[in-house]
Amino acid sequence: MNIQINQQLVSACQEIKEQTSCDWKTFKQAYHISKMKSTQGERLASLAFLPELQPMPHQKEAAEKVLHEMHGRAILADEVGLGKTIEAGLILKELMIKGLVKKVLILAPSSLIRQWEQEMNQKFFIPARAKHRSYDWTLYEVAVSSIDLAKKSPHQEEILQQDYDMLIVDEAHRLKNSQTKNYQFVKKIKATYCLLLTATPIQNKLDEIYNLVQIVRPGLLGEKKAFKQELKKDPETQEAMKQLIQTSMVRNLRKETQNQWTERNIETIYAQFSDEEQAFYDSIDNKQSNHALTQLTMKRGFCSSREACFQMLAKNQTQHAIDRINELKELPQHAKAIQMMNFVKELGEKCIIFTEYKATQIYLQWVLHQHGLLAVTYNGDFRKSKKQWMLHLFETKADVLITTDAGAEGLNLQHCRNMIHYDLPWNPMKLEQRIGRIHRYGQTRNVQIFYMILKNTVDEKILNLLYDKLDLFEGVVGELDQILSDIGVGNFEDEMKEILSESSSEQEASIKLDNLIEVAKSHQSERKAFNETS
Repeated sequence: MNIQINQQLVSACQEIKEQTSCDWKTFKQAYHISKMKSTQGERLASLAFLPELQPMPHQKEAAEKVLHEMHGRAILADEVGLGKTIEAGLILKELMIKGLVKKVLILAPSSLIRQWEQEMNQKFFIPARAKHRSYDWTLYEVAVSSIDLAKKSPHQEEILQQDYDMLIVDEAHRLKNSQTKNYQFVKKIKATYCLLLTATPIQNKLDEIYNLVQIVRPGLLGEKKAFKQELKKDPETQEAMKQLIQTSMVRNLRKETQNQWTERNIETIYAQFSDEEQAFYDSIDNKQSNHALTQLTMKRGFCSSREACFQMLAKNQTQHAIDRINELKELPQHAKAIQMMNFVKELGEKCIIFTEYKATQIYLQWVLHQHGLLAVTYNGDFRKSKKQWMLHLFETKADVLITTDAGAEGLNLQHCRNMIHYDLPWNPMKLEQRIGRIHRYGQTRNVQIFYMILKNTVDEKILNLLYDKLDLFEGVVGELDQILSDIGVGNFEDEMKEILSESSSEQEASIKLDNLIEVAKSHQSERKAFNETS
């Protein structure tokens, strides 16, 4: 046994030596790795201390893989709703009961700090404490903080002086740009073990993940310039690089898990503009701009609310914009909003409404209040305390939560089963992320998803072009932007805008979209075939 551990120690030292110049840190990390490897054949010992926790099979497998194959440093990239927090908690608990971890720093968006604190304490009996404005970072062994607070002076200086046993970063896709202060700060934090949690490790380009891997496994992918060059080579070389990335990342997809999920029912609700609204909408083609993309953006805004369109026009101080604003003021209440209000009343249950515009948020809240429905808004601009209060009100009193995509990032809202997409996103991956807020681990009821669509508008065009083709996206939704990047195409939302703005008819746009999907699926099939034969 001594010989085996020594061999592991030598091997681990050799591996870590390439990543740091500090001999003591090399020895310390290698010792931890060898101690983990000496128990590699064991199942998760921590489950014996957590009798009420019933993790799903994929969560246990992810934790075991990170512990036994990745030395406790990994990117947890499960699809939204599959319980990455549970996986991180299992890994942390396992290392704590083995005596390998004591001092921990958890960084998360401010809206998720309370959630992390509660889950660590209630599910894992880990004494996590939220870090607020006091400067003493040695007060708690397990500190939970927002990265925005932690990176500020004097917090940053104190954190960088600490030697943490474990660093956990939630919503880590925010670190994809190595030039940001967030990334540079996290990269400097000293920690033996490190977990980065994100449902979208690659949002637009494959080389974005290089920066995440550099945090958990520095040097694994070589120099960035060389990495980019490798990605431009033949498919075999590209696949080899992707396989290397997989040695530091765990990603489970919902369809691949063995879990029984509740059903997801989808329904479309149609609304119709008033004659005055339809006339204003149609006039955008003639009056707004000769640029098709600008017209498209304005149409999307007006389909959402007068207020969203008003904000767009207010940015332009021309006489034309002022005239258009005056026309907007004369319009009646937005027909789509009234239809939505009536539907929510008939539904008779709590529901979440997603919109792409903050101006629409405020307007919808006003409409609902005018008709006796209590609604709260939630977006990324709110302070942490306000976010927590809004969520508490929604769970205990309010009928409706109106949120933006940025605001709802990372939230667990499985106590609700109804979701209205007031504005349809133009990227199927964004839609899946939204639905994952309620259709996730812990949801016990069938979920109901509703699309709000205005007839004879860009809303209906997107529904016909994109969402009626969702079956064509099967197998590529979660990695659509990555695939498009691989074949030299921009991200999907930009492609949709270009298709719509440059097509002379809906039929032409449909053909272009079909071609784009088929190219993406063909590229994915080639990658899978290579993986199966390699």
